[in-house]
Amino acid sequence: MNSARTTLLEVRDLAKRYAGVTAVDGLSFTVEPGAIVGLIGPNGSGKSTTIDCISGFQAPDAGRWFLDGVELTGQPPHRHALAGMTRSFQAVRAYNELSLADNLAVAAQAHDGEGWWAAFRSAPPLRRAEDRAASRAAELLQLVGLAAYAEAPAAILSYGQRKLLAIAAAMMTRPKLVVLDEPVAGLNPTMIRHIETVIRRLNADGTALLIVEHNLDFIMTLCQRVIVLEQGCKIADGSAAAIRADPRVLAAYLGGSPAAAHG
Repeated sequence: MNSARTTLLEVRDLAKRYAGVTAVDGLSFTVEPGAIVGLIGPNGSGKSTTIDCISGFQAPDAGRWFLDGVELTGQPPHRHALAGMTRSFQAVRAYNELSLADNLAVAAQAHDGEGWWAAFRSAPPLRRAEDRAASRAAELLQLVGLAAYAEAPAAILSYGQRKLLAIAAAMMTRPKLVVLDEPVAGLNPTMIRHIETVIRRLNADGTALLIVEHNLDFIMTLCQRVIVLEQGCKIADGSAAAIRADPRVLAAYLGGSPAAAHG
């Protein structure tokens, strides 16, 4: 039945307020299976709040969301991961004293919510889970270009390499959908191109991605569809070419009226 679905993620009427300020206002959108979708907008448009809510890290004031037909509204992050949705964060998280392989094993534990990492040597089923995690970590480190550092501590990684490790961590449980928060922020052009290649490889294996990013060239080059927010509301949703030409988007980014944005 799921193979026939045309919608993987469905968000309905999402709303979030902070002390009377509306950060997200009745937002609805979808992500199709296997798609790469960009979520963009000026600073303060509600992008981060949106993904924090739909990944279980914030409680919305209203709205519902579904992954592959399963409602995840109000569920904690590990339940989202178990259902097939994981994410990265703009502030890269890593355990500096642990090896890259062990960082990914810890990520697998956090996503599955079972707590096997501390006890795997004492029970065969847990040991098998650790073995699967080690195999998956090796596969992902190869894919993102960090295999040579698998046993090195994460402390040696550059900022860009930490971004790659974060993407690998989000992929540990073979999710249906990965939400990436600013995956190329602060990176040089060479690393941006490398991350673009990594994302395309993940997508070629069937993973859908929802990407929040300020680098518009990156989004427009990579994403098949782009959703634009302004002041918590969706103002545009379409192909990169359509978004580039949309006067509402130009006005939102450049300020003033649509006519002024063109002129």
